[in-house]
Amino acid sequence: MDARHPYEQIPLFTAGILLAVWLIGSHSLMIVKPALVQGWLKRLPRNSLAGQIILAIGMAWFWLLIAPESMGKLGALQMDLGEFNNIKPLLRLLVPAALVAVCVSVRDFLAVRALGLLGLMIAAPLLEAAFLKDPASRLLIPIFAYALLTKSLFWVGMPYLFRDAVTWVTASDSRWKLVSFAGLAYGIATLVCALAFWRGY
Repeated sequence: MDARHPYEQIPLFTAGILLAVWLIGSHSLMIVKPALVQGWLKRLPRNSLAGQIILAIGMAWFWLLIAPESMGKLGALQMDLGEFNNIKPLLRLLVPAALVAVCVSVRDFLAVRALGLLGLMIAAPLLEAAFLKDPASRLLIPIFAYALLTKSLFWVGMPYLFRDAVTWVTASDSRWKLVSFAGLAYGIATLVCALAFWRGY
């Protein structure tokens, strides 16, 4: 039986394809429907319902990392926390309680903070998928993951920066197009590398 954590079993090819599809899809939508996407991004920081949904997803994902092994498949994601393993039972209680408390008491920028939490969770499997793999082009995934980690930390701690970034990028068509086409190009590059170099990794 494979003793590796499920994150460590994610093929580089699979991670690359999923990342490429997301980048190409989201940035294509930004190009085709700029008004729709811009409006959604501007409303997101104050969207409490979206914040609660995103936060619930992120917290549930984190809870699975500390879930008891006795849960079978639901406990498959649980990981060793080293010297902090002893506090897992306490965390299993605190995480749901924190979810409820935050959803009730935090209204301003909840969606941005929740998006930051989700970004932190997403970065981990991406980094594991590319860890110590041979193709040099694999660096496309860690570069994206570390950029995501950096942005996510700021979104959690200083969520108003998300609003400021959206305001800046939507202030002119040229900025919006630059960001949209840059993201699309990164997605295409990732897809090409996945299909050409990452099969079998």
